[in-house]
Amino acid sequence: MKDQIQEEIIGEFSVFDEWLDKYDYLIELSDTLPAIAAEHRTDEYVIKGCQSRVWVDAKLDEGKVYFAADSDAIITKGIIALLIRVMNGRTPQEILDMELYFIDAIGLGDNLSPTRSNGLLAMIKQMKMYALAFSKS
Repeated sequence: MKDQIQEEIIGEFSVFDEWLDKYDYLIELSDTLPAIAAEHRTDEYVIKGCQSRVWVDAKLDEGKVYFAADSDAIITKGIIALLIRVMNGRTPQEILDMELYFIDAIGLGDNLSPTRSNGLLAMIKQMKMYALAFSKS
């Protein structure tokens, strides 16, 4: 099933031929990241498995999940901004069922270092864990 937000992201990245341009765009996207509260920039919110430090928090509001995040690495910040854009404002079940096909469609999986790829998987896992926790509450 096609997802409108993922399709928009694929469209945005399709205008770039070179991966350096895509990295520049990821850096631009880091500015769109919903800010995480200072009290959530602690070890409790750090995602394990990321080379850089990434903090993710989530809240459930009227049955939908909303994420906030930050990272000390600008490309990682752009990646988490994309993940949040796709998953924000969805029900926990929608997040759990979601196939994040945009990652391969824009070539992100192929163009990240192994440590960044592991970090990407760790971010997705953590966001889905929040959704799972909210689905049980």
